[in-house]
Amino acid sequence: MAMWDKIKDQAKTFQQSQGARGASGSGQGSHGGSLGGGRPGSSSGGGSKAQLIGMFKSQLASAKNELKSGAYRDASMAMCALVAAADGRVEPSERQRVEELIVSNEVLQNFPADQLRQRFNQHVDRLLANFEQGRAEALQVIAKAAKKPAEARAVVQTGMVVAGADGTFEPSEQYAIREACTALDIPPSEFGV
Repeated sequence: MAMWDKIKDQAKTFQQSQGARGASGSGQGSHGGSLGGGRPGSSSGGGSKAQLIGMFKSQLASAKNELKSGAYRDASMAMCALVAAADGRVEPSERQRVEELIVSNEVLQNFPADQLRQRFNQHVDRLLANFEQGRAEALQVIAKAAKKPAEARAVVQTGMVVAGADGTFEPSEQYAIREACTALDIPPSEFGV
């Protein structure tokens, strides 16, 4: 829980800069006036995770035109595979769900869907065949996006969107995000993990 609160605090500044867009959703009166009372723990309402995922999506969308490189494409597919296989197994239904998230993601639509599917599945297959080796290979691919900070952050945001899409954020998924942050030279605390 604390993790989402941390990200929420970090997210507030971004949302303020975005103006009061997207205030529809289920926030009736959003936890009483927003003056001062932003203490973590007080606002773990059901909508908060969905709002966060929405926020990461809009951060990604705002950078869409810069995210066209092969390094971003490959690193974000490796990231999605690490998140999907974080607990050491990937059910066919989960693989399909993540594939759908990938091909419907606004930013990833910069790339042909079959390229994305192929790279994602390649990484998942390697992770399932030999988790340690597959993980090392995925992290090597992720590290290639470190040269451009905007791309590096977008890779982590893509991972967060996929990890949080089912409404839960497992410890194993948090660990995968932390490893990716380390590979990209980004402090994991930026994403609250």
